[in-house]
Amino acid sequence: MIFKQLDDERLVGFLREGQMAAFEEIYRRYWYKLYSIAYHQTGVREDAEELVQEVFLKLWSRRSEVLIRHLGMYLTIAVKNQVYDYIKSQISYRKYQEYLILQEIHQNHHTDEIINFTDLTEAVEKVLNQLPEKSAEVFKRSRFENQSVREIAQGLNLSEKAVEYHITKSLRFLKDNLKEYHSDN
Repeated sequence: MIFKQLDDERLVGFLREGQMAAFEEIYRRYWYKLYSIAYHQTGVREDAEELVQEVFLKLWSRRSEVLIRHLGMYLTIAVKNQVYDYIKSQISYRKYQEYLILQEIHQNHHTDEIINFTDLTEAVEKVLNQLPEKSAEVFKRSRFENQSVREIAQGLNLSEKAVEYHITKSLRFLKDNLKEYHSDN
């Protein structure tokens, strides 16, 4: 049977029956559209490709369970949900990394080292002054003013991805330049 000539509804019917050729035609028909959506949201080719692959893996593995009325809409929503979950996990991972860095700095200060807190504060301020102006501003709003990524993005007219980049860049820079204030134990 020539699957290229079939409409989406019939392709879905053959997909439910486990016809690999129907799945391959759906893949050919929709891969680029889904990739474009994922790439537009993530900005990273490899991540976008992986997210689209995950959508198609789920489609194949759940082919007999899922009721699909409009294939294009179903796949578009599926890739948007996949991107949303990915971005959410990236934000959670970044926050977890920040937490570990800050915990490491805090745990290494014993009672007799509290006097050094002033030195640390001055060192942090000095290191922040070495950052590019935009990165320092984003970091200060995030850490000292407790603004969310969205609030910072709106306030500075940046994308949320750019805000996350500046925060991550600032944390790495601080960690690299404040090594004398934390130990490896």
